[in-house]
Amino acid sequence: MDDAGALAIGRLQRELADLYLLPDQAGGLAERVADKATLAQLCASTGIPHPLTLLPDSPAQAVAAVRQLGLPAVAKWSRPWLVPAGTDLRSTVLVRSAREAQELYRRSEEAGSRLLLQAYLPDGPGRDWFVHGYVDRTGVVRGGGSGRKHRSWPRGAGLTAVGEWTPDPGLRADVARLVDTLGYRGIFDLDFRVDSATGEPCLLDFNPRPGAQFRLFADGADLDVVRAQHLDMTHRPLPAAAVLPGRRFVVENYSPLTALRVLMTAGPAATEAHRRELAWHAQDDLAPALAMWVLWCRHVTRRLMGRLRRRVRPASPAVPKTPVSTTRERAVADV
Repeated sequence: MDDAGALAIGRLQRELADLYLLPDQAGGLAERVADKATLAQLCASTGIPHPLTLLPDSPAQAVAAVRQLGLPAVAKWSRPWLVPAGTDLRSTVLVRSAREAQELYRRSEEAGSRLLLQAYLPDGPGRDWFVHGYVDRTGVVRGGGSGRKHRSWPRGAGLTAVGEWTPDPGLRADVARLVDTLGYRGIFDLDFRVDSATGEPCLLDFNPRPGAQFRLFADGADLDVVRAQHLDMTHRPLPAAAVLPGRRFVVENYSPLTALRVLMTAGPAATEAHRRELAWHAQDDLAPALAMWVLWCRHVTRRLMGRLRRRVRPASPAVPKTPVSTTRERAVADV
């Protein structure tokens, strides 16, 4: 369910083959698509739109790259799964000055991979898209679909908080061409952002694994990409696709007001299963949702109490000034 796990399975495919049914993935391909630097090269070779990406080889080149791209620019570590935990390093950040880019480059060894600088595509309504799918044993894309991200956390550049199944045949065709050219097999999760200057969706990330919102694309036969892979790998037929446009995915702790509105307006269970998918709440198993709400309420309470303490903290008492009585003493005090 994360890049590190997907890459580990790719590297150990031969050792695992006797115990598990795995997609027949070309060696090293998962790592090539997950690496942000080689992904840019793959996009260039296959004609898939991708933001202009530069890989500096020195602090001076980092400064030159920012000047070429303009500010703000996006800074990414090419192999984000190597970024050490417990540091202030993030896999992706916006840099707003050449100095920030220079300082990040100097931390390349700490981050464990190369720094790349990318042209920033502004976010906006209808610009963020994602595509999920499963490439079967014959190379055909099955299951999944294209979705539009309405809200994210952090805002404008993070995980999907509210997404909607929005069919886009052109985008799906581009994705099918890409995975066919690469010879990719298995589940994928791709992120796109529309370039406002050209109107083209640019590929930002290729995740060789299920995405966190993959259940959005559970269709009318309740087929998602994980079940599609299971059926295909066990040589069983897959049901015909039953697309559910408009179906929504909501992460309750990232978009609580939307989640509450969904729960308050819920209709019959069968209808709701087609209309929306909540990340935590399920009628047949309430424990995960209850645990999430308890932890979320604790988090919010801590944040509010911290802000309250900072506002009501008494100011330090002023130090009384010693009166200066004579001209000579005033002159000494001035000095």
